[in-house]
Amino acid sequence: MSVSHVREEEKLVSVILPCYNEEAVLPETYARLLSVLYSEGAAEYELIFVDDGSSDETWPIIQKFTQQNPSVRAVRFSRNFGHQAACLAGLRAAAGGAAVVIDADLQDPPELIPRMVELWHRGWSVVSAHRTERQGESYFKKASAFAYYRLLNALADHPTALDTGDFRLLDRAVVDVLAGLRDKELYLRGAISWTGFPETSIDYQRDARAAGETKYTLRKMLELSRRGILAGSTAPLRLPSYLGLLSLASAAGLGVARRSRPAALAVGLFGVQALTTGVLGEYVQGVHRQVLDRPPYIVRDAIGARPAADRAAVPTVREVA
Repeated sequence: MSVSHVREEEKLVSVILPCYNEEAVLPETYARLLSVLYSEGAAEYELIFVDDGSSDETWPIIQKFTQQNPSVRAVRFSRNFGHQAACLAGLRAAAGGAAVVIDADLQDPPELIPRMVELWHRGWSVVSAHRTERQGESYFKKASAFAYYRLLNALADHPTALDTGDFRLLDRAVVDVLAGLRDKELYLRGAISWTGFPETSIDYQRDARAAGETKYTLRKMLELSRRGILAGSTAPLRLPSYLGLLSLASAAGLGVARRSRPAALAVGLFGVQALTTGVLGEYVQGVHRQVLDRPPYIVRDAIGARPAADRAAVPTVREVA
């Protein structure tokens, strides 16, 4: 589909920005987005800021944006529910024919968005930003991210794009599928791959943060990794079976070699049982959260109208027209 023949209803692109304590960078982010998006004439844009329970001046700054610009909308959580929940809230609030998810810290360049839109107009349902280099990050974070993406890809039932975060453009059809999912621990990257829509990518170098500090602590990175593996793969459920057979064989061999078969077998069985219980416990915990049927987030404030389906699905404390 050429840019000149884009249907009128497909011109609007929603740009979603999850925010958590980003007061130091938000004014620069907003100015840069305006400079990039509104100088590009092939599409119209709306900006959706999602405040993930910030404790600084993030929300008052966002409120000023909404007062200055009618194309800016905002959602505020009652507390910190996490980056993935903020992305989901933005997708559910999006009205565009496509939606772009981009972090507010300017590590992902807004200048890529027009290129993403161009590829979308050519027929791609998903346009991902592939990181070729990561500036301003520690060696540990780079190495762990490199290893994690490849481990996840090896284990996943539906392989995900390597070295690719949440910075993507999603067609309306993809957005509708994701917004309708009832996963209590949604792993957005895995869910996008699971949908199976046509996907392409753009290479880019990820910059260091423009200001402030990273909000992805080691604990949060480990939690995202756990969620990604458990949500996107059944391999951990099979792993105890393989390890069990290996442990039993090893224990039997040890018993023959040392002529202490009962002790070796007991050790082997204990290890297998402990590992099996731990892995199954992770899945049982996921089932428990799903059965509780709690919403993935609670909206405290919303500036601008939201889709009726979202209003029914997510508790809202207060909404501002």
